Order: sequence, then structure tokens, then C-alpha cells
Amino acid sequence: MATPSTTPQATSHDELQRAAREHLLLHFTKQAAAYGTAPPAADAAPRDELLVLDRGEGPYVFDTTGKRHIDALSSLYCSQIGYSYGEEFSAAIGQQLATLPFNTNWNTAHPASIRLAEALAQRAPGDLDHVFFTNGGSEAVESMWKIALEYFRSVGQPDRRKAIARKDAYHGVTLGALSFTGVPGYKDGFGTPPIDVTHVANTNAFRDPDGDDEAAFCARLLQEVRDAIAAAGADEVAVLIAEPVQNAGGCIVPPTGYWKGLREICDEHGILLVADAVICGFGRMGNWLGIEHEDVVPDMVTTAKGITSAYVPGGAVFVSDRIAQGLFDPSLVLRHGITFGGHPVMAAAALKNIEIFERDGVLENVRALEPHLQAAMESLLDLPIVGDVRGKGFFWAVELVKDAENTRFDQAERDDLLRGFLPHAMREAGIVARADDRGDSVLQIAPPLISDAALLDEIVATLRTVLSAAGEHMGLAS
Repeated sequence: MATPSTTPQATSHDELQRAAREHLLLHFTKQAAAYGTAPPAADAAPRDELLVLDRGEGPYVFDTTGKRHIDALSSLYCSQIGYSYGEEFSAAIGQQLATLPFNTNWNTAHPASIRLAEALAQRAPGDLDHVFFTNGGSEAVESMWKIALEYFRSVGQPDRRKAIARKDAYHGVTLGALSFTGVPGYKDGFGTPPIDVTHVANTNAFRDPDGDDEAAFCARLLQEVRDAIAAAGADEVAVLIAEPVQNAGGCIVPPTGYWKGLREICDEHGILLVADAVICGFGRMGNWLGIEHEDVVPDMVTTAKGITSAYVPGGAVFVSDRIAQGLFDPSLVLRHGITFGGHPVMAAAALKNIEIFERDGVLENVRALEPHLQAAMESLLDLPIVGDVRGKGFFWAVELVKDAENTRFDQAERDDLLRGFLPHAMREAGIVARADDRGDSVLQIAPPLISDAALLDEIVATLRTVLSAAGEHMGLAS
């Protein structure tokens, strides 16, 4: 057994680069590329060192060289209120640690989780009055599925073990949640999914033959859902899960009437309607659960990320009174639990997050500035590389195209643009955004919810600079 090193822990920029390369495995990352251990292609973009962020302040993050970056992605849609509330959260967390550092919600409870469940229920739409706590989004989706099956067992419908989800949608990477995820590349090689899920079309109107006719587009999408349910067997389908605005594919918004149509279809067939609001919830759409603007109350809502504004990990499943009633069957044991779900520290942080949201008018800020951000983002349509702009609230994407006919980039071009040029250009420009091709090629932003109009304008102006250079790099005429 090797003797642990007695040298000081890495602190300088160079030491941190070395220690990361030798010890840290990065999530959803080509390790060789991130750490510079793979030989670069002859025509590759300049290779950057690993971006290591050392501190945050307001909507900004600072790397270990001291360079400031606008966090235009809210640290993967999590840091809703930015980085300047640490002292408030520290005080709330410290008080909780001094009172009760830990207790489970396994056949016991503690005041922090009870107060948080009550506070969340009071702010949720309709009868979403019950809350099951998790540590993150994948766990929330897994928990939703098991709660749904326990509910159907309690009402004498144990054969409901199938689900409907959407193509390109991301619902998590644990094996159960991965079944709902509609991104084939994430599933290959991990065996047969444990849940039988039918994936229907998402709501991306760009390039769709009916995309300019919203009513016809919506009707066709809903008919596909009906057909999928019929093919699966309506009495065997337990849930239909969808994001209020789909992340993968680039901020894909639904047509008017889509969610009401889903509600009607689910009610007709006794299927539970689930809104996956892991990204859209807690202010991203200007409301608490990301679904209220659709005037529909789902049977369950999965959340995470913004529930604590990422000051600590957390997640939750909101459950309607009707579903909870089935769980209160005296003969039923809810056969699901998570040791750290509803941790006292997480609950204290989430309660502080709610307090800050309401004290500082966070939801109101998003609603007030959404039209401003939309107009700014749509101004990018004059760039030849931008084919479409879509989104809602503080959640927007541009779809990148190779010509005026909106032709898609091929795989080699995507690798060059999305994994080579754009990350380097954004790093140089001092902005954090997401270049992605789970679906089509997009560049996505999700600014901190405390952003003002001037910061939003700066974000879009920086995107314009980066995208103009990207168009030139890809050979598009300006």
C-alpha cells in the first residue's frame, strides 16, 4: 500500500492542473481531450488547459488564472441566483448543523424537511401538496417512477409498467432515468433499459413541415402521442413524462395547447402526467415549477438544480393529492428511500433560497426581462450561422446552420465547431455557455436569474462576437 503524500495539497494554477489530470475523473467528458493526453488533429483548434473555477461573485466566475467569465449558463442551469449569497446560506446551514446535522426521512422526520415540504406545497400549483426529497435530478426521475408504480399497485392496476417520453429529451443517466432519456448515444452499451418506454416526437417546429402552422403542428404531435399509447396498450402505460421546455435539442418550446392536450389524453386513459422541471423549475421560466404558464397541473413534477440554487445538492418530486392518497393505503409500504434525501442542510438551504427568491423579487425579474432577452436573442438571426432562436424565460438557444437553406452540419463539422472552435472562442471571450448537439447543433444560455438588462445585453453581444467568428471559421459568408 502506497504511503500518502505529505506534500501540501495543490493550490496554484499549475498544481491544480497537475492534480486534476492525475486524480480527477470529469463527468460527460473525453478525459484525454480535457487533459491534453490525446494527440491533437493537424487542423484542431488551439487546445486549452482544463478550466478550473476558483470563485464566484454575482453572475461571474473566476478561474485560477484570475480571468473573469460571465456564467451565462448558471453552472449548468443550477446557480439561479448567482454567487453572492454565500454568507446568508452559510448562516442558515451553520444554524442547522448546530441544531441537528443529520437525520433521515426513513420512518422519521425533522423540522427542516417538514417546513420545506410545506413551503414548497404552498407555492406549487393545484393539488401538488406532497413532496418526496432526493439529492438530484436523476434520483427525482427514478423516484417518480417508483412512486407511480406503487400508486398503481395500490389502486389495483399493477400491469401499468410502460411509459411515454420524447425523442432527444434528457431525463437522467441512472439506469431507470436513462430509460426515459431519448438520446440514443447515452444509452448504447448499457444493456436493455429496465423500463419499456416509447419515445414520440419532441416539439421542435424548426424545419418541421407543419412548423409554421401551430395548430396543425400541435394536433399532429398529440395524435402521435395517442397512437403511441394505443400501440403500447393504454391500460399498460403508467406515465407520460416531458419537460415544460425541452433542454436537449436546444430550448424546445411546445406549441400552444400542447400541454392541455397531454392532460386530456392522460386523463382519458388513466395515465399520470409528469412534468420534468429539473431545469425549468425554480425561476427559470419565471415561476416556481416551470409549468404554471401552461395552465395545467401535472400529477407529478420532478425538480432539482435550482431548488437550492446549487448552494448544496438537492431535488424533489411533487406528488398530487390523488396520487398521495393511494400511497396512504394502510397495506402499502412505499418501497423507495434515499439516505440523504431531504438532508437537514439541504432543507435549510432550500428554505433560504425561497426566502431570497421572494425578498429579492427573483421570479418577477425573470418575467419582467423575458421580452428584453427574447428580443436580444432574436437579433442574432441576422448572422448567417444562426438558423433559429428559441426559448422562454431565462432559457434560450440558437440553432447553428451551414447556409441560408438551414442545412445541418455533418458530424465532422459538428466536432470542429461544437467541440473545437466554440469552446475555445467562448473561453477567450470570457463567457460560459453550452455548445451541444444532442439533436441539432445549438449554442445555449441560461443566465442567472438575478441578471439585469445590461448584463443580458452583454451576454448577447458576446455571443454575437463569438458566433460571427464561428461563421467565418465555418466558411459562411457574412
